[in-house]
Formats: sequence, C-alpha cells, structure tokens
Amino acid sequence: MRARITEHSSRLAALALAPAVAAAFGLTACSSTANPPGGSTTATTSTTTATTSGGAAPTTSGPAESTTASVVIGNTINYGSLGTTATLDCADGKSLNVAGSNNTLTVTGTCATVSIGGANNKISFDKVDTRISVLGLDNTITYKDGSPKVDNLGSGNTINKGS
Repeated sequence: MRARITEHSSRLAALALAPAVAAAFGLTACSSTANPPGGSTTATTSTTTATTSGGAAPTTSGPAESTTASVVIGNTINYGSLGTTATLDCADGKSLNVAGSNNTLTVTGTCATVSIGGANNKISFDKVDTRISVLGLDNTITYKDGSPKVDNLGSGNTINKGS
C-alpha cells in the first residue's frame, strides 16, 4: 500500500510541475518593447536600419535578437539598445541620453549634453559642448572636440578627448 501512495504522489507532482515548466520555457522566449508617449519612435528586433525624425537617424546593426529604441523628445535624443553597432546624429546641439550595454556607437554632429548609463559601451563623439555624465561600468567614451564638464559617476569608465 505504501508503494501505491508514493507512485500516486509522484504522478501528481509531475502533473503539477508540468504547467510551471511549460510557462518557464515559454516566458524565456518572450520579450517586449514599450514605447513612451510623444515624439517619434523606432523599435528594432533584428539587424536593420532604423531611423527617427528630428536628426537622430540611427543606423543599427548587430545580433538578430537585439532590441533598439530611439525616441526624440523636444531637443533630446533618447537611445536604448543592447549589443548593437549604430551611428547617431546629434545634428547641431541636441542632447543625447544613452542607456544599454555592449553597444558600439558613433555620434556625429555636436551634442550639447550627453548622459550615458549602462556597461561596456564604446561611444565616440564628434563634439560635446557642455557636459558628459557617465553612470555605469567599464564604458569607453571618446570625444574629438569641445570642452565639456565630465561627470564620471560609475566604475571602470574611461572618458577621454581623442582624435
């Protein structure tokens, strides 16, 4: 009789765990991109070229599973991505906020201010006028022209004026 209880309990446990395992595997394949209201937006979930009005014009490439969002609000470009290579345009005096990790970005034009959050980003700028704020880990930031105030609020970041 004891063997029957154990066998019956094992079957019930397996039946109870099946939906949880199925849900766990199903959720690992899901992702979403939320777009805030206002401004123009672009969301990319594959290797494509994405453009945003207002001078942002990012051109992206990277792994097929990367997600990229670029939103222009007023005179500020908000760019978020994971593991992509992109070119962004600050035009003549836009501000730029970057969030994400493992990105390689080339920023053309003149940025008024720049804020960067994330890890292992490599970002080069043509010119930054006023301020560069970096909050994150192991980011490499290079700007060719300008004399911005630099706020290094993270750890392991390298921020240099270069050529």
